[in-house]
Amino acid sequence: MSSFGAGKTKEVIFSVEDGSVKMFLRGHPVPMLIPDELAPTYSLDTRSELPSCRLKLDWVYGYRGRDCRANLYLLPTGEIVYFVASVAVLYIVEEQGQRHYLGHNDDIKCLAIHPDMVTIATGQVAGTTKEGKPLPPHVRIWDSVSLSTLHVLGLGVFDRAVCCVGFSKSNGGNLLCAVDESNDHMLSVWDWAKETKVVDVKCSNEAVLVATFHPTDPTVLITCRKTHIYFWTLEGGSLSKRQGLFEKHEKSKYVLCVTFLEGGDVVTGDSGGNLYVWGKGGNRITQTVRWAPMTVACLGSAPCGMGRSDDSKLQEVEVPEDFGPVRTVAEGHGDTLYVGTTRNSILQGSVHTGFLLLVQGHVEELWGLATHPSQAQFVTCGQDKLVHLWSSESHQPLWSRIIEDPARSAGFHPSGSVLAVGTVTGRWLLLDTETHDLVAIHTDGNEQISVVKLSPDGAYLAVGSHDNLVYVYTVDQGGRKVSCLGKCSGHSSFITHLDWAQDSSCFVTNSGDYEILYWDPATCKQITSADAVRNVEWATATCVLGFGVFGIWSKGADGTDINTVACSHDGKLLASADDFGKVHLFSYPCCQPRALSHRYGGHSSHVTNVAFLWDDSMALTTGGKDTSVLQWRVV
Repeated sequence: MSSFGAGKTKEVIFSVEDGSVKMFLRGHPVPMLIPDELAPTYSLDTRSELPSCRLKLDWVYGYRGRDCRANLYLLPTGEIVYFVASVAVLYIVEEQGQRHYLGHNDDIKCLAIHPDMVTIATGQVAGTTKEGKPLPPHVRIWDSVSLSTLHVLGLGVFDRAVCCVGFSKSNGGNLLCAVDESNDHMLSVWDWAKETKVVDVKCSNEAVLVATFHPTDPTVLITCRKTHIYFWTLEGGSLSKRQGLFEKHEKSKYVLCVTFLEGGDVVTGDSGGNLYVWGKGGNRITQTVRWAPMTVACLGSAPCGMGRSDDSKLQEVEVPEDFGPVRTVAEGHGDTLYVGTTRNSILQGSVHTGFLLLVQGHVEELWGLATHPSQAQFVTCGQDKLVHLWSSESHQPLWSRIIEDPARSAGFHPSGSVLAVGTVTGRWLLLDTETHDLVAIHTDGNEQISVVKLSPDGAYLAVGSHDNLVYVYTVDQGGRKVSCLGKCSGHSSFITHLDWAQDSSCFVTNSGDYEILYWDPATCKQITSADAVRNVEWATATCVLGFGVFGIWSKGADGTDINTVACSHDGKLLASADDFGKVHLFSYPCCQPRALSHRYGGHSSHVTNVAFLWDDSMALTTGGKDTSVLQWRVV
């Protein structure tokens, strides 16, 4: 018997007699069987090798509109720039191409474009490293052509998150204002090229929604929040403020957006549907337009109808309800507009032609991911009750469907014609992938269905639940008819992962208390003989516990740090998704302690799922709270 690790905390123990390796997660022993062909030469001291392939970020699905404003702009290159998770996306619509700025290490919350239309500022939230060390919120200034970072501002200065940034518009744009999410929502002004703070001041005890410089006067800033607008004057290294006076006018519940007229007057839009004009240099309303009983959430550079004597609207067009209320508008070439919505979508169109979907996003936490068995397609489903079937080539949903319950898991029939979707309520459904019609709906228990997986021969469906049981169904008619065979009882905690044998003769499960159990689907009985399962070839490797994958665990890891793994179909690569926003790529099998890996950022916090396309050309990952899907090219 040999062991690995020092002192009393042996992390991995190798037993030659049993042909097994035992690792420990939070003190729990996890015994794993070594296949006979590897046992004679196996050693814990063999060094693992880095995989010969790498991942390159190919496409980012999603947009953050649900809680961010003024974060969509058109650049002179023809690219629109926006963000989701910790990626700033530059999307050239005509050529269907994306570039990505990857300098941030957690969620981006705000974005501003310099008057030179090349330099960009993005502000991020506070995060934590894998080791529990804080990652301070900060602003990054970067070049949109080279994607190189020019300056980093405010490390150790900002608190919680940077929620607003804005460049000065005159004086060469050499100042930047920023607001953080501390209790006092500090407003600071920076000489960004020198990376020095000019001044800071307590701005508000409420969230600040807008912070912007006046376009012709670099000494004037405007901030907006709930019920207030403030006009700030920058003089001699200090900021003084005057509050906007509503007087006889309806007081805004929320002042949501600001723009400027040619003469320097300020225009605000509010949650009550009011447009107010504030005379240049003053803090009083000089003109009003009532914009129907709806919220004015964003304003372009020339709000429709402003300054016309009859105050009439020039034209209006409705954004389809499915995509949510408008959050921000960017002007394109000609009469083209790009519209970001609160349901994390971006639309392209004009008031004459209407709008078409350009970027589709999920709106709430995202866990479900499955790749099609024979086509460049994948499915995502989440807490927002949305199921999307995507083309990885066109980057658009082939179809989308709303279901009754928040979704948690998904799996394709081997033919690809039927999709199983597990929800958080114990219900699971079968959908036809061509027509997206409901084929069947079943309920097993009333807990979350964490995994739904069809056997490689298409004869069985295993449904793993948070009620500690796996429900087994026989499958007929190409996945369209299922009947319950029984349930597998034996785990003392909830089911987390499940893999089928290549020949569909058995399956293996992991649970919340780090157990590995094996099952005979025909009888729903546990297989307790080690020799019966030691040499099984597995069709997939999504279980995070097992001999072929245990090298993914770092020293002192909490057993919940890694959410899932996936093996490439050629059996050479293993990708893992962790709680620290990272995707790791290992060689497979990954059976040396603390194996070497390539590491990739892009998601913000929990990376919830990972899967390879059928031909291993791409890997897909889902972010939980960041609601994004990242598509990685395997190179």
